[in-house]
Amino acid sequence: MTTTAPESDLRRHELADFLRSRRERITPEQVGLARGRRRRTPGLRREEVAQLSAVGVTWYTWLEHAREIQVSPQVLDALARALLLDSTERAHLFALAGSTDPAPNTRCASVTPALRAMLDQLDPIPACVQNSRYDILAYNSTYGRLLCDLDRLPREDRNCLWLAFTNADWRASLADMPDVNRLLAAKFRASMAGHLAEPAWKALLARLDAASPEFREIWARHEVVGLGSNKKYIRNAHVGLLRLEHTSLWLGPAAGPRLTTFVPLDEETRLRLEELHSLSPVAA
Repeated sequence: MTTTAPESDLRRHELADFLRSRRERITPEQVGLARGRRRRTPGLRREEVAQLSAVGVTWYTWLEHAREIQVSPQVLDALARALLLDSTERAHLFALAGSTDPAPNTRCASVTPALRAMLDQLDPIPACVQNSRYDILAYNSTYGRLLCDLDRLPREDRNCLWLAFTNADWRASLADMPDVNRLLAAKFRASMAGHLAEPAWKALLARLDAASPEFREIWARHEVVGLGSNKKYIRNAHVGLLRLEHTSLWLGPAAGPRLTTFVPLDEETRLRLEELHSLSPVAA
């Protein structure tokens, strides 16, 4: 006879694994801590997370050991901020803990005020912060009008993969859409290899599979390609053709968020970006 663990036990172990994985991906420098010479732990130590969250080390250790303890929404909020969770990861944390998020619209902790200021300073160069799932976490005003009007979209639709396969304006802006989408899907597959069991990744994949026959056909090819800088040709609806160099700068480990910029390749594009910036509303 086989027995099934209660749902509460499964949730606690999922929560423990999730916290551990997020702790291990953050470098001390990302949260203002010194690395030290004898660090053997990948990412942060448990005591460092406890310190940043203002909770006891023993209590936090129990969480990662899946002990049966109650976690308040206030503590979950503190953990989400300490672990630099994006909005999807934050929602997943509260769901695993069986708790209601008191501030579901909290800005992504990995996008600091300094990083938002940097995005603004880069205008009129289009720039955004993305995570490895291609969610657009923040962007400046020029990027907000580069491929479509991002400000008009609900937050859950601000994902490059989703927009590339379902948004008419985004798709019309891509001068070489079939090749771009094929490469994007291949890059997503490579990124997903380390997140196969995570609900947010599986939900995005299921959503794309249901919405786009083109995505289903490309996904069935099982192509994989790594990330890298490349040229982009964008037909912007407001200012015309833009010739850009696309570059990603990681803000921590390669699996974490990255700053993505689109630098003009010629003077004509530079002038057109300035014009686009003059048309753009305040950044998100």
